Amino acid sequence: MSEALIWLVAALALSSAYWLYCGVACARSAESPRSFFLADRDLPAWMFVLVATGASFPAWIVLGHAALVASGGLAFAETALCAITIPLAGVLFLKRQWMLGKRYGYVTPAEMLGDYFGGEGIRLCTVLIAVVFAVPFMGTQMRAAADLLAAVSGGAVDPILALWGVTGLVFAYTCVGGLRAAAVAGASQSLLLAAGAIMIGVLALAGGFADLAGGLGQQAGAGAPTVSAPPLGIPGVIQFVRGLGVEPPLGSPWTATMIFSYCISLMGLQLAPAFGLLAFATRSPKGFVAQQTWAAAGAAGVLLVVAITAAGLSRHGASTSDPVARLIGGLAGAAPWFVGILAVAMLAGAQVFASLNLSAASTILVRDVYRRYLDPELDVAGQRRAARITMGLLALAALLLATFAPAAERALAALALGFGLQLLPALAGLCWLRWLTREGVVVGLVAGLVAVIFTEPLGGAVAGFFGIHLPWGRWPWTLHSGAWGLGINAAACLVISLISQRAREHTRRSAFHVFLTAFAGRPRSGRALRPLAWALTLAWMFFAIGPGAIYGNSAFGDGSASAGALATGLPSLWIWQIVWWALGVLLIWFLAHRMALSTRPVRPIEPLPRSQRPRSDVAALAPGESQRWALIAIGLAGLAILANWLFD
Repeated sequence: MSEALIWLVAALALSSAYWLYCGVACARSAESPRSFFLADRDLPAWMFVLVATGASFPAWIVLGHAALVASGGLAFAETALCAITIPLAGVLFLKRQWMLGKRYGYVTPAEMLGDYFGGEGIRLCTVLIAVVFAVPFMGTQMRAAADLLAAVSGGAVDPILALWGVTGLVFAYTCVGGLRAAAVAGASQSLLLAAGAIMIGVLALAGGFADLAGGLGQQAGAGAPTVSAPPLGIPGVIQFVRGLGVEPPLGSPWTATMIFSYCISLMGLQLAPAFGLLAFATRSPKGFVAQQTWAAAGAAGVLLVVAITAAGLSRHGASTSDPVARLIGGLAGAAPWFVGILAVAMLAGAQVFASLNLSAASTILVRDVYRRYLDPELDVAGQRRAARITMGLLALAALLLATFAPAAERALAALALGFGLQLLPALAGLCWLRWLTREGVVVGLVAGLVAVIFTEPLGGAVAGFFGIHLPWGRWPWTLHSGAWGLGINAAACLVISLISQRAREHTRRSAFHVFLTAFAGRPRSGRALRPLAWALTLAWMFFAIGPGAIYGNSAFGDGSASAGALATGLPSLWIWQIVWWALGVLLIWFLAHRMALSTRPVRPIEPLPRSQRPRSDVAALAPGESQRWALIAIGLAGLAILANWLFD
């Protein structure tokens, strides 16, 4: 056994023991069975800052960003500005979700949306989105972490064995300690991930600027001559092609519209149900500004824009499809102890996301499906027991998919970001736009989810199963599937809402907004600053990640510079990214703090008894009817699987 492998095993053993201890300690300190679901709504602000940041920028962004920069160049590196768009979702919605959870005692976002809109469709769609994040999306991240362990160990660690071991560890401490254990362990895991990302950046720049210029020079020399843009630049605003797999774009697919739609789709990470549940569990929103401005946009942003981008652009990135594994593995001889630390740091980044989503999905399934439709009399202790069983089933499903059907898992995981983004109109109605109706939001959400499916490989496979050939491929017109879904979602939501207004439901929804307006607070100059806030946000999006980003190709020099020219200066587009990242941090601070979108409410919020909540005319299905529909759904799913097996 090599020295590097010994250090790797030792680091894994110590970190695993600590995280298991977190689960046991949190279970022992639980005041009641309710602690399992929301940690008694008492997570401190500093813990929220760490966990929310780690879950917003998990290891797959660090690993994937460096690898895709290595293959896609500076055009893809522009997507590092997702460090601004991801916390922007939290700025717009997280504080108001926390306020509603505190006021009405909501445990899950599905319960909150179902109560506000007064229907079951929005509740079930939210459950579906939570499951997609908890099974295929989590599974792909755990598989990436396991592959990294196998790579840095020189093949001594089997990736499948590592996958089952790491996922089993996450399940163990989350199952024992619930959301509090996921948060306590996640805080240390987020710190490890940040430290690992810093080390990766230092290693990438260890060869000096000449090494970085060499990698940039190789990319400059590899530019596609068919693209009307510099090799180190963005290849135009849009390409009207039918999509990957049918009519791929000429040269790089990372046009301005592709960059914009991808960055917007990454907002789905903080729009996902797990983040709403994490907000409910937080003691106070006083940590929201710090997390969104300084931890996410600031710290995570500089790591992505500078450190991780440098790892992909250096000679290490230019010579391999996995620059992070190459950087870590290169230390095996000189500093074997460093290999263990870096590998565990990358592994921790996958775990913080997995444990949060696993806990959230099990809670949502038990409270919003099992308890609501099948066993309404289930007590809190029974719910905790059912959540642990559900958690095990979700983890097992993720493992089986990753082990025996990795292609299917990747196809399903590709839906996650787009699915999460489709909650944006629903959350906009909940937090800001009281005139959006239940019918409009549900029709829009379903239409958006369908659009996401059919602009991803899964949609083509489903259509092909029924003998239908889709005339488009993945991401037509160089637009991410999330953006296609959101466009259709928003259009349907607006049209249906305009024709389905009912005075009684509008009055009921207004009660929520009256509370939000009275308690949220805004600066005295807020009304005058509102147009400025909109203008600054739209201008940043246009020039940083939208069509205006193509000006970055030549704003600070010639984007087609040779390796010799790059030895004396950075490429224009990289400078453009750094400038707009810094302006984005100021924008997030302005919105979160100056516009009071993430500051603490103006006065304490007292929980409202259930009997005093605004009630909807729509009632849940009776338990017997729910069970019949559940059996019908299971039967139809079984028939579909059987038909696929018979005729495949």
